Amino acid sequence: MKILVLEDNERLAKLIKETLENDNFSVDVFYDGDKALDALNQGYRCFVLDINVPSMDGITLLETIRLYHKDVPVIIISSNNELEKIQQAYEIGANDYLKKPFYVYELVQKIKGFLQKYESTFIELQCGYRYDYVNRRLYSGSREEIMLAKKEILFLDLFVKDKHRIVTFGEMEEYVWQGEDTSLENMRALVKRLRKKLPKDAIKIVKEIGYTLN
Repeated sequence: MKILVLEDNERLAKLIKETLENDNFSVDVFYDGDKALDALNQGYRCFVLDINVPSMDGITLLETIRLYHKDVPVIIISSNNELEKIQQAYEIGANDYLKKPFYVYELVQKIKGFLQKYESTFIELQCGYRYDYVNRRLYSGSREEIMLAKKEILFLDLFVKDKHRIVTFGEMEEYVWQGEDTSLENMRALVKRLRKKLPKDAIKIVKEIGYTLN
């Protein structure tokens, strides 16, 4: 799992990076807010941001993160103890705040806790694609959101409990069309549209029965 760390104290940044990498995380460290901004769409599962850094500060970067990554955990670390700054961070969407100095072990445990909760809401698909079944959002391998129509969402919802299960045509009619009469042609048309948004062969047809996720 990739983590972005924005911290201009090189010694602390190195310590955080080494500790997380010992726990098998992949860590990219940035000392400058503008450079971190350019890397936001590189598939990070967690952001660790200092407030007071050169160029773009951590609070401003947090605002940008929340525009494109609404559910990815963000932890603010700072020696800034101004209540106004802390409140601002939480209001924008920070998940937690650690005041310096802190034990790096404490940061690691917070990251693991957030990631465990965050990862548990996803169905993993091919090529890094993922479906967040809590917030009903589909993400590509580069973590860009792919917009879904209502029936496409309902179709993917059928695989929440077991992504390898076979969804029958009857189940599709009952759940996706909410009991309204439909046809196999309509179901095939829905799957055809959804296949264009997913990796090749992500949806497999089970002859005369229904569909399954590959």
